[in-house]
Amino acid sequence: MAVTSSPIDLSLAFVMAPSTGAEWLTILPVAIGLGFGAVLMMLRHSTKAHPFIAIPGLALIVLVDALLLAHVAANGPVTMMMGRWLPPFGIAFTVDLTGVLLALAAAIVALAGSIYALGDINQSGRRYGFYPFLMVLMAGVSGAFLTGDIFNLYVWFEVLLISSFGLLILGSEREQIDGALKYAVLNLIGTTLFLIAVGYLYAIFGTLNMADIAQKAGSLRETAPLMTLGALFVFAFGMKAAAFPVNFWLPASYHTPRIVVSALFAGLLTKVGVYALLRVMVMLLPVEREALSLVIAIAAALTMVLGAMGALAQSDIRRFLGFVVVSGIGYMLAGAAIAGTAGLSAAIFYALHSIVLMTALYLLAGEAARREGSYRLESLSGLWAAAPAFAGLSLALFFAGSGLPPFSGFWPKAMLVKASLDIGAWWLAGSILLSGFLTTIAFGRLFLLAYWRPAPVATVAVGEGTSAADAAVSSAPIALVPRAPASAMLPILVLSALVVWFGLFPEPLIDLSQRAAIGLADPAAYLKSVFPAGGQP
Repeated sequence: MAVTSSPIDLSLAFVMAPSTGAEWLTILPVAIGLGFGAVLMMLRHSTKAHPFIAIPGLALIVLVDALLLAHVAANGPVTMMMGRWLPPFGIAFTVDLTGVLLALAAAIVALAGSIYALGDINQSGRRYGFYPFLMVLMAGVSGAFLTGDIFNLYVWFEVLLISSFGLLILGSEREQIDGALKYAVLNLIGTTLFLIAVGYLYAIFGTLNMADIAQKAGSLRETAPLMTLGALFVFAFGMKAAAFPVNFWLPASYHTPRIVVSALFAGLLTKVGVYALLRVMVMLLPVEREALSLVIAIAAALTMVLGAMGALAQSDIRRFLGFVVVSGIGYMLAGAAIAGTAGLSAAIFYALHSIVLMTALYLLAGEAARREGSYRLESLSGLWAAAPAFAGLSLALFFAGSGLPPFSGFWPKAMLVKASLDIGAWWLAGSILLSGFLTTIAFGRLFLLAYWRPAPVATVAVGEGTSAADAAVSSAPIALVPRAPASAMLPILVLSALVVWFGLFPEPLIDLSQRAAIGLADPAAYLKSVFPAGGQP
């Protein structure tokens, strides 16, 4: 005879469950982001102090996320219920390996961006609120990765959308307003679809707690229109992630703000959409994901190939990188379509790689433009001769972006190709290889034009009265801007070191990604973290 737990038993089990203190870490990244953002807003007339407050705040978020990762890796998922409300009625923050890995990577690149901003964001940009918006953005990103409540996930989407809009129009230039309009309208459409899907979900399940939904989905599948619900979520998150055919907003907007803002957007925002897709479709609606897997796989193939083709056609580095971001989304969607430990671990690994790499590439583009005064390829040349160390660093990141060994981009692509072939999806494996080939050509074109092509020479008429020294100077290459300040190069070097390190020693990250994938596909530990007595109220 089956024994069921009463609500009183569950309540006692929840209240009397041993407290390790780790549950407080789950909310700290959000609290730090909002708290420091509020302090910076109160000090809006003392903008010179903003970076000296924001940078320690972001470093603190990195530390908290690292502690959370260590705890979750050793002990499994951890849950905190707001106000000690009995689940599923309270708002839960439930942290598993997938969420904390992405949260830590996001915090690292945000810290790198805040340091780079010391030289990229002037006093006017600080008055517009760069650092307060950055802290609120990190609160939204952290909340999205760490929440265990699907409506709360929508709330954090709204928080990061509002703060990202503020960062996008930093300076109020005409081009920024144009890009912000496209960004805001299309993202608001995606957010509205997400909200409609959440309302539909609540009408079906009567709950918003992700663990509770995962438990109830099996019993409601025969009577509830879960396929319609799954299709709504796929379309909404596909738009947020910039997947084909709703990816056109990203290349139209990411080239308009300051380069450090573009770097943060490229590293963070689309990954939140991919994470939400993985969390909802893999953990909550796995049967519906399986039914939609072919649709997701086709969208993935078109996203990665068309993104790479778009990059080939660009003459502006920022637009070029925008299409590289779009192409990368396709790889993560391919992992979601394949699913299983192989596909999901490759998607998670690629997401971590992309967060770090795309931030580093945008910051690198900022330094290339600072040296030559333009982002246009026709105006860039001679960087290899003028700054060989900088050019060598760029080449390493270009190799990583192309998915070539021995850098971090190689491993998730190899994992995806193998996983595709294992399930007989040869066309998807071919799309991955074709996209990688096209991306390699695109990065090679960028390197040849901006780095390898000789710099133009300044020619002046040499006539009577012109000295030999003056004639020699007139035929020399145009002088470049002096070496970049430490505040600009330090974050690029640190992020590049991570790309190289996880390329040479991928085993720890592969292991964590595989464990995270197992936790997504089989959320038993996640459910036990929310309902420690087992079962549901």
